[in-house]
Amino acid sequence: MEKKTTSNETEPLTSKKDVSDCNEGEDCKENGLLVRNPKSALRLVEDGNKVHPSPGDKGETAQISNGYSGVQSSVPCNGMGEVEDAQGTAPAATTTTTTTTSTTCGAEGQQQLMELEDRETWSKKIDFLLSVIGYAVDLGNVWRFPYICYQNGGGAFLIPYTIMAIFGGIPLFYMELALGQYHRNGCISIWRKICPIFKGIGFAICIIDLYVASYYNTIMAWAFYYLVSSFTAELPWTSCKNAWNTGNCTNYFSKDNVSWSLHSISPAEEFYTRQVLQVHRSNGLDDLGGISWQLTLCLLLIFTIVYFSIWKGVKTSGKVVWVTATFPYIILFILLVRGATLPGAWRGVLYYLKPDWQKLLATEVWVDAAAQIFFSLGPGFGVLLAYASYNKFHNNCYQDALVTSTVNCVTSFVSGFVIFTVLGYMAEMRNEDVSEVAKDTGPSLLFITYAEAIANMPASTFFAIIFFLMLLTLGLDSTFAGLEGVITGVLDEFPHVWSKRRELFVLGLIIVCFLGSLATLTFGGAYVVKLFEEYATGPAVLTVVFLEAVAVAWFYGTSTATLTNDANPNSSASAAWHFFSFCRQNH
Repeated sequence: MEKKTTSNETEPLTSKKDVSDCNEGEDCKENGLLVRNPKSALRLVEDGNKVHPSPGDKGETAQISNGYSGVQSSVPCNGMGEVEDAQGTAPAATTTTTTTTSTTCGAEGQQQLMELEDRETWSKKIDFLLSVIGYAVDLGNVWRFPYICYQNGGGAFLIPYTIMAIFGGIPLFYMELALGQYHRNGCISIWRKICPIFKGIGFAICIIDLYVASYYNTIMAWAFYYLVSSFTAELPWTSCKNAWNTGNCTNYFSKDNVSWSLHSISPAEEFYTRQVLQVHRSNGLDDLGGISWQLTLCLLLIFTIVYFSIWKGVKTSGKVVWVTATFPYIILFILLVRGATLPGAWRGVLYYLKPDWQKLLATEVWVDAAAQIFFSLGPGFGVLLAYASYNKFHNNCYQDALVTSTVNCVTSFVSGFVIFTVLGYMAEMRNEDVSEVAKDTGPSLLFITYAEAIANMPASTFFAIIFFLMLLTLGLDSTFAGLEGVITGVLDEFPHVWSKRRELFVLGLIIVCFLGSLATLTFGGAYVVKLFEEYATGPAVLTVVFLEAVAVAWFYGTSTATLTNDANPNSSASAAWHFFSFCRQNH
């Protein structure tokens, strides 16, 4: 006798049913959900990578996209609201009740089925760690942390910096890794399982990532221009005899006795402003001027490298970061040794670390510490959610959060020695105080001050090449991560449209980012970059992370005492109980 299971015979997930007896050390199943046996450890899934049960495993638990385990049919419905087994029929004695949440097989049903398919995972654990480290360690670690440190008390700044890391940056870092790994979704669809009303956070993250990619890659285009210009016997920013130089150009590194006046401009500054950026051909934000074709070609090549690094997914980008995430550390070590041997390097180190305890009483110092650790670790961009979603379910993300955040903070601290040993050398050569040399902030610290110091070292061409190559690698893996946050979020939200067309979607995304970058490639593009960097990214990301924390801690819930008594096993509170149990396991 054959029995066909119809939609009327299916039981809803929330139906009441007595808990069957379970053996010691095992978990019981109720309504397709796991009920924890007090004598057993919490097991959300049998295997973190197994999604569909084999034909012989029907009735066993399989991982659902929301982190629970339940009885799932291995075949989709037939379009009439019915569910059949693998052969279409089953003996009545062996037929198990299959739970469904809908009697239709529209886009929503297809999306649920896509979530149950095997998800791509990292080839190796080290690929994930290097990708997260490469994302967290970027250009800001090289120029922003050293400047913020000496500006806010030198060595004394490390106290608020460490406190903000422990109580702010690392917990948020860990929260995103845990959420992404537990729910295995990107920054948009993950909110269906946490708090659907906050789904707009995911779309906001994608918009932020898009315009950050538009201006952040332009800075890499500047570095690439410097890299190409470095392949000469004499670096072009060492003399005042070039076509772009003006009468105010003063080379105080020349052997002739040169007096430095109020209107004097170094050749490195004129190369940066008049040859690379060409800002003199623009009147400001209201008149950006034409597009620089040199920078356009540089940016086009950078986006080409980015596309072929991420178009196939994390298995491809996970291999590329073996170069882009490790190479900067080799170069930083070489530059640190070279800088320590320069005359006057000790002056820069003393200025960098000399503690000013009085500044700890200023509120802005603590605000700067919070902002630096926050933007350094990088929660709020959807990247950590995306990368962690490709982990195996039982991966120890707590340990990963500690390791990667520690590496990021140590890298920032060491970068300060790399920068300030050279600034001490510059102060020695100019016969000025370090504060006068180190007054430049942002990209100009790298493209003017540091570039000028390198140009006047022995073997300047070699050090210029490796330095700007390091800047490129620092920026590339951060770009990989930012775009992967958008890609994973959109593909998980619309799997029925883009799941089989990843390469095409990535190509379209790269084209959109390139077209969005055109405004930053104009003669006044530096003004646009400054506008985005100071006013667009910071407030938006801070708002996103604040709402993220509210949604998880307030609406999702953190009180395990309340969660265990929740009457509805399919509710958000029950999901939160499972999630925080998962976090405690990883702890």
